[in-house]
Amino acid sequence: MLIVWIKYLVRDERNMLKVISRIHRIAIILKLLVDQFAILETMTALDFFDFRNYLVPASGFQSLQFRLLENKIGVPESLRVPYNRKHYKDNFKGKDNELLLQSELEPTLLLLVEQWLERTPGLEPDGFDFWGKLKINIERGLREEFANIQSKPAFEGKEDMLWEHNKHKEVLTSLFDEKRHEHLLSKGERRISYKALQGALMIYFYREEPRFQVPFQLLNSLMDIDALMTKWRYNHVCMVQRMIGNKSGTGGSSGYQYLRSTMSDRYKVFVDLFNLANFLVPRQWIPKLTSTIHKFLHTAECCDSSYFSGNIRWVLT
Repeated sequence: MLIVWIKYLVRDERNMLKVISRIHRIAIILKLLVDQFAILETMTALDFFDFRNYLVPASGFQSLQFRLLENKIGVPESLRVPYNRKHYKDNFKGKDNELLLQSELEPTLLLLVEQWLERTPGLEPDGFDFWGKLKINIERGLREEFANIQSKPAFEGKEDMLWEHNKHKEVLTSLFDEKRHEHLLSKGERRISYKALQGALMIYFYREEPRFQVPFQLLNSLMDIDALMTKWRYNHVCMVQRMIGNKSGTGGSSGYQYLRSTMSDRYKVFVDLFNLANFLVPRQWIPKLTSTIHKFLHTAECCDSSYFSGNIRWVLT
């Protein structure tokens, strides 16, 4: 159902509050699931051992719902850790396998959010041109920062300040290298398009502006889901190590070793949103909004108040 509302959001921002409400509900459900581990951990390893054989050959990896959830959110197949050198769908047969295949073919939450971010007003080169102005401001700010450090008299920490400046400069200048972004995208280290990244950073920088506050809440909620999924995996890993050590899992996996390998960023869907903090700059480097861009902007079809219309354009109100 959430995917349906995100599709509507891509077409009409008036669905934004519904989307945020449902994502928040999902986050609360995930939080409850994470908290369940506290109950399981009241058992000792010996208590767990008493009934573990009844679980064989079942495995958490065989949870159809969990695999569907991963696919719906947007965990890329290419980054999945192999399970006993098999494709994850090999553990499912018949209708279950068909459901997984269908979920792989449908638009993911990540894809729909990417499409929405690409439409962020203010990115247009012939309009506000946020990206062009940001590049100019950062280049000027870095020059001024370097000159300020150089003008200081020699002291013990000056070399450290120059080193930190150069590292910061390297990170910020890489932001405007589209080819590097595409390379990282091909390696799975970034997940959203270059234009979507621009939109996310614009929302991030102007989050205190009234028109960007709700979109920022959406990005925050998406990170909450990713963080809670990661916490669930981490708690699962800790519980498995505590209960069975390095023994094989009930489904024949390597158990703790396999689960630990799923803890990396390869399973984090909205990793780009977490990494926006890498590009923080002083407030004075952020382009000032014009009076036009300050106005609230929403999408709607001309001469039609329908929320779900297909032919849309930007309308200033």
